[in-house]
Amino acid sequence: MNHHPVKFINKKVNGIIISLVSVGVFLIILAIMIIITTFLLRYLVGLMIIVVAFAFFYLAHKIWSIKKDLNYFVNKWK
Repeated sequence: MNHHPVKFINKKVNGIIISLVSVGVFLIILAIMIIITTFLLRYLVGLMIIVVAFAFFYLAHKIWSIKKDLNYFVNKWK
């Protein structure tokens, strides 16, 4: 971890943004499929709930890794 803290945090935040945008696009596609077809409604709603749950777990993991790296940089500067 020889990175500059600002660049490192910027990289982590960009990863979070990319993951949230990709999940958002996926949810829009699911919403369009739900609107068009009523046959797959239950399946798609269940899948959407799983995707949202995965997004929250992934976001929690990213925030935890940022916290861990911030603690590393703060302890390095002491």
